[in-house]
Amino acid sequence: MTDFVVAIPARYSATRLPGKPLRDIGGKPLVVRVVERALLAGAAEVWVAADDERILDALKGTPVRVALTATTHQSGTDRLAECARIAGWANDRIVVNLQGDEPFAPAEGIRAVARLLEASEAPMSTLCTPITELRELLDPNVVKVVANQRDEALYFSRAPIPFARDAFASGMTELPKGLRALRHIGIYGYRAGFLQTFSAMPPSSYEQMESLEQLRVLEAGYRIAVQVTPAAFPPGVDTPEDLERAIRHLAAGLA
Repeated sequence: MTDFVVAIPARYSATRLPGKPLRDIGGKPLVVRVVERALLAGAAEVWVAADDERILDALKGTPVRVALTATTHQSGTDRLAECARIAGWANDRIVVNLQGDEPFAPAEGIRAVARLLEASEAPMSTLCTPITELRELLDPNVVKVVANQRDEALYFSRAPIPFARDAFASGMTELPKGLRALRHIGIYGYRAGFLQTFSAMPPSSYEQMESLEQLRVLEAGYRIAVQVTPAAFPPGVDTPEDLERAIRHLAAGLA
């Protein structure tokens, strides 16, 4: 089994769902649900990089390590870079960035992004899943990725890529047959040394236009390995509506 650690960035003051890490899902805080998924994946260590003492209090009694990080970080990557420094990981340590709003992330998917990085010469890895509906392709909230023949990302975008010009010439009414469109799943693997490199790079032009942090890596000339996830990732929790859906999902025994 690939030896890896999972690091979970948890920010208390989320804009759309304040206090998100501590929101209750089936009797447990959201952040505890995410920790449980990481533990199921077989990580050697699970860390939570938090910005608030209340998150640390909620994690007491769980077998995780906690890093209290600065409140000024602009992204989860920056928060994890500080966590890596606190943890003292070696530069070649495989670190999986599991978002703090993924209470149902499949263990197979968490392991897959770690294995992909281990097998690749790229400094970063991520997952995707086929797009099967036109509305997904056209939705700017759904991030798309196009990969090359080596299964490395060419570009990530909120726009419908690849764009089937001829098929769409008469109107966008259905997903063109044979179109290999991929939805990006926001889980990442890094080597700890590259996590520091990534965090130190200034925001790039494409990153700022698309509001997609991973474009900073591609624009700087680094590679990102991409693989179709072996297990579905249910939607994360970002809004009050997402929270209600997650509660129903758990109550229905779908977790």
